[in-house]
Amino acid sequence: MSIAILGAGAMANGLAALFAKAGYKVVVGARDVAKAQAAAAAAGHGARGDSIAAAAKSADVIVLAAPFAAAAEILAAAGDVAGKTIVDISNPLTPDYMGLTIGHTTSAGEEIQKLAPKAKVVKAFNTIFAQVLANGGKAAGRTTTVFVAGDDASANGAVEAIARKAGFDVVQTGGLKLARYLEPLAGLNVVLAYGRGLGADIAPTWNFSAAKAA
Repeated sequence: MSIAILGAGAMANGLAALFAKAGYKVVVGARDVAKAQAAAAAAGHGARGDSIAAAAKSADVIVLAAPFAAAAEILAAAGDVAGKTIVDISNPLTPDYMGLTIGHTTSAGEEIQKLAPKAKVVKAFNTIFAQVLANGGKAAGRTTTVFVAGDDASANGAVEAIARKAGFDVVQTGGLKLARYLEPLAGLNVVLAYGRGLGADIAPTWNFSAAKAA
């Protein structure tokens, strides 16, 4: 399976490194191809850098690793994404990171689905800080949970498989509408990390029996 990571920031870099190490074919796509190539070189394990359009075209799964405000521009640059799985890791946070810009009747994930109606959008990785990715996907030395929400069962399963192979635990939460819960959860994580001074080596998780999770 090939994965395109659209973006060249800290989250994009961290995911590229983890996915490439896990054995996936990774291509980083960015407006600045030199930045994409630098991120790919840092990720190693055969990752490569290219333009947004070329990266998106070559991949089975696209990770939209950019702020929610940039989603429309990046998807426009990506071109035809019909049938592809798009992983949305964004959160619609205010400039001070202390609130949400949308959330009661929609979510970033749902709005991105509207922008790419023929793609299969899955919300995931939005509750994890870049520092945790840089620590091998572990927070405070413990395995981190990836929460998954999407309307297509096969796309959800593919994202779960990617996350597990990269070393994460996974909780399937339900349809894409559940992004309305996951995005405020990420906001709480930001408040605890920076508002309360706990630092970015944290991540939310849930404890329950394996039988109930099955």
